[in-house]
This record gives sequence, structure tokens and C-alpha cells, in this order.
Amino acid sequence: MRNILMFFAMLCSVTTMAKKEKNEPVAVIITAGQSNTDGRVMNSELLEYIKSNGFKHCHWCYGSGGQLRTDGFKLFWPKIVHDKNPERWAYDAVVYYRLEQALQRDFYVIKWSLGGTAIDPECASTSKKYWTADEKWLTGNTSTLTGGKSLLKSFTEEIDLCIDRQLSRLPEGYDIKAFLWHQGESDRRAGTRYYDNLKGVVEYVRQHLVQKTGKKKYAKLPFICGTVARSNKQYNKDVEEAQRKLMKDMKNFYVVDMSDAELQRDQLHFTAPAAERLGNGMYEVLAKIMKLK
Repeated sequence: MRNILMFFAMLCSVTTMAKKEKNEPVAVIITAGQSNTDGRVMNSELLEYIKSNGFKHCHWCYGSGGQLRTDGFKLFWPKIVHDKNPERWAYDAVVYYRLEQALQRDFYVIKWSLGGTAIDPECASTSKKYWTADEKWLTGNTSTLTGGKSLLKSFTEEIDLCIDRQLSRLPEGYDIKAFLWHQGESDRRAGTRYYDNLKGVVEYVRQHLVQKTGKKKYAKLPFICGTVARSNKQYNKDVEEAQRKLMKDMKNFYVVDMSDAELQRDQLHFTAPAAERLGNGMYEVLAKIMKLK
């Protein structure tokens, strides 16, 4: 009799937990940056556990350059914008895979990335597009979605579209958990300004989310970035030092050390093991934030 009662008690507990999980807001991750965020490892080198299991719960909306590429949320599978070789992946695929395994329920990703892009408008940047949050510059420029130069406006406009068209309609609601970022190579010639430039990007996105959602907690949205490998031909110590100083100065600013990461022969892009390492590092931070451990 006692065993039967214990069984029913356990069953009720599991049922209660399942109901609670079902009613919890759906997790959302936002991701942005340049080439090592966009993805430069061929899918032929995609990690075997990801190839074998795939994705069932991760849905993403991906934008790059001058337009949205996924036409709303689609089931995630890594790819980039490239005429000849679009089948490529980045560290974020590892983050999403591990998050899917932990949650075992649907979640959403909003990503905007473009290789070779800088924050600082005085630096060389692909197609002359920039992430800067400088108020004067933003006033005079429009989103790349409308043919302009602002990647930051593109990113936040994409976020708004996702919220308006789908996330705001979810019966259980949504909760943006973190902002993932890898960038800095293209700002090497403005390394001494990177502290202010990156701080501006983080604050801009946080405040935009506060204004869009009315939720003040997003003013402290967790931001997780990786450093540039010191063997990278575009490495600048001021960029790395700025990231580490921001980790001390800003609330919920996290840095994953990639200073000794392995690079491809171009001395610029992560190898598969390095991309996996950054993804695992970011996930470990995210798991603590989300209390998944």
C-alpha cells in the first residue's frame, strides 16, 4: 500500500512539473555579430551528435546583409548567406543544440550577422554597414533592411517583427534570456574606442527591448560574448581588454575566453573544435542564468 501511495505521489509531482513547464514563457535567444557568429565552418564538419540528432524544438529567424533570409521562424539548421557555400555553421549551433536537449520544448532564436562588419564607422566594414549605436550616426542612417547602413537597426527591427508577428501571440508568452555576440576583428583599428562602442551596442539593444516590451528587466539582459583568438591576424589587445573591463563594469556582461582558440588556415575563422568550445562556453553561462543546472 505504501509503495502504491508513493507511486501516485511521484506521478502527481511529475504532472505538476509538466504543467508548470507548459505554462512558463517560451525562451528566446538573440544573436548577432560578424563572421565567426555568421558561421565559417563547413557543415561537412558539423559535430556528429548534431548531425545524428538534428533539431526538433529550435526555431530561428535569420537576417544578414540587407534582408531577412528565413521568412519568419523556421526550424533551425545552420546556414549562411553565400551563393556557392551556404552550408556553414558557427558556435551558436552548439548553444542551441545543448539548450534544446536541456529544455525539450520549443524555443526561438533571432539572429542577425554579417561577416567583416565593424561597430565603429571609421573602420573598414563589409558593404559599409555598421553596428554603431552612436546617436548622431543613427539619426542620419537607416536599417540595412531598407537599403541603409545600420546593422543595429536591422537587428532591432528584426526583433520587433518577430515579436509582433509571432512571439506576442504565444499563449504562454515569451522571455528573452540572453544576447549572444562574437565580433571585434573589424574594429582593430579603433581598439581604444571598443569599450565605449560595444557598451553602446549592449545598452542600445537592452533599452530597445525595454521600450518594445515594457519590461524593465531587459535593461539588464544577460550579454555573452567570446574574445578574439590572439593568433587571429586581426587581433587587437585593446578589443580584448575592453571586453574584460566591460565584464567588470556592466551588469550581466559575460566573456568566454577564446584567446588560445585554434583557427583555420586563413588565421581568421574558428575551426570546428574552436567553434564547439565557444558554444559550450556560452551554453555553460546560459545554463546558470536559466538555472538549468
